[in-house]
Amino acid sequence: DVAHVTVIVAIFGTTISPYLFFWQSAQEVEDIETNPKREPLIRAPSQARSAVRRIELDTVVGMALSNIVALAIMVTSAATLNVAGKTDIGSSAEAAKALEPIAGSGAEALFALGIIGTGLLAIPVLAGSAAYALGEILKVPVGLARRFREARTFYGAIAMATGIGVLLDLTPIDPIRALFWSAVINGVVAAPVMAMMMLLATRRKVMGEQVIGWRLAFFGWLATAAMAAAVVAMAVTSL
Repeated sequence: DVAHVTVIVAIFGTTISPYLFFWQSAQEVEDIETNPKREPLIRAPSQARSAVRRIELDTVVGMALSNIVALAIMVTSAATLNVAGKTDIGSSAEAAKALEPIAGSGAEALFALGIIGTGLLAIPVLAGSAAYALGEILKVPVGLARRFREARTFYGAIAMATGIGVLLDLTPIDPIRALFWSAVINGVVAAPVMAMMMLLATRRKVMGEQVIGWRLAFFGWLATAAMAAAVVAMAVTSL
């Protein structure tokens, strides 16, 4: 039904989030600009093998760990909160209190540490991705390697995104539902972004010698089709 399909879109949206594309590509560009030994691979094909191996290792390890963590969260929530009938959690504080009688007195402190750690990891990445995307759209200098006076719009966007996130804590908006629906939106947006990325990656006019091979193209289009199918299924079941 629509609820199950929407959850699938949300899971896809947190696994292949559009902001990851902006973040990783922007970091690669910034590394080229700050490292005098590195050049764009289309102009320096000799650097391609080592660079692609590094990017591949970074992506595989990062995606594997993030999916293991996500699976652990879902299984743990099902085995504790859902079993105890706690299916309507409205905040992280409610989740911590709900876990305490089920998982023991240390659950609340452990949950709090997890939330703080997640926030410290997520805030700079999410705010930074928004700033990179905005800066590239406006064609202004971007990058954490730049000083504030060199990239005021970029750092202003980071400050604004972080500030909006803080202000949301002071509103009656349910943060758990907000997280869920932002994941759904990410899943919907990811489908066309992935399609555009695949079209670019398979065009020799754009990629030169670095055009992707048939294996990456196959699995890339397969992932794009799966994402699009989930979004279409959500739209159809919601009618």
